[in-house]
Amino acid sequence: MSLNSTKPLYLKTGVEEIEQRYEKALLAWKKCNLCPHNCQVDRLNGVKGKCQADSNANIASYGPHFGEERPLVGSKGSGTIFFTYCNLSCVFCQNWSISRGEERGDPVSDRELAQTMLYLQKIGCHNINMVTPTPHIPPILKALSVAVKQGLEIPLVYNSGGYESPETIKLLEGIIDIYMPDCKYGDSETALKYSGAKDYPYYMLESLKEMQQQVGDLKLNEKSIAYRGLMVRHLVLPNNLANTEEVVNMLSKEVSPNCAVNVMDQYYPSNQAHYHHPLNRRITRNEFHNALKLAREAGLTIIN
Repeated sequence: MSLNSTKPLYLKTGVEEIEQRYEKALLAWKKCNLCPHNCQVDRLNGVKGKCQADSNANIASYGPHFGEERPLVGSKGSGTIFFTYCNLSCVFCQNWSISRGEERGDPVSDRELAQTMLYLQKIGCHNINMVTPTPHIPPILKALSVAVKQGLEIPLVYNSGGYESPETIKLLEGIIDIYMPDCKYGDSETALKYSGAKDYPYYMLESLKEMQQQVGDLKLNEKSIAYRGLMVRHLVLPNNLANTEEVVNMLSKEVSPNCAVNVMDQYYPSNQAHYHHPLNRRITRNEFHNALKLAREAGLTIIN
């Protein structure tokens, strides 16, 4: 199956290989190094690291989502699964009650997660959109092997905060069809101050390069629905805290000159943002339009 085939990559990879990847992911859980925090805790025995996730896959909610990017939503929605916990601690997180585990959701078995995927396919969703999947890769892989045996055949979307280990992304080659990471910051000090990850820009770039190598630029079918590729989100922050110019130039020069990017204007003060000037205000229209102009000048493919 070529990258231009609209069939999901995991169908070519096959159940046997998916299960082998699952075993490798379990080993990574033993001394957890799934993300750049490299906590080295025994997740198999429920020990928690930075993300606060244990050995269960916890789902906060699932269903068709019509607020995602147009190439994912189509006419019947993106089949979104919101996992609890996150490997970042953004002070302005708009899903903080989920990402920090205050709404712990429901622990699900591998089979239950597989049935969730199949249900989303059954009701017509165009893809399985996994939000903050990184802490939960082993159960996701196991559930995928179960779901494939029962007829899953729509694309998998890896919807993450962008703080990824390239080695973990390599583990997912031939399994994920669409990568949709955030590109939050262009400099380390801001990443440390507001998300607790000074090395965020480095790992963001290295993981994006690996994603691009695997799936290439965003590809749409005849109905303008995405079936493969890299699609990046960049949230515009007040006072240009995200360093948009650095981000868009990095995407154009280091990842792909045709990289698809959603320059997002929906920032509002959430979580602890009220205590962090200038994050305690919404962005202005000028700030957003300037960011959009920078992305266009960098030659990127603008989506929304």
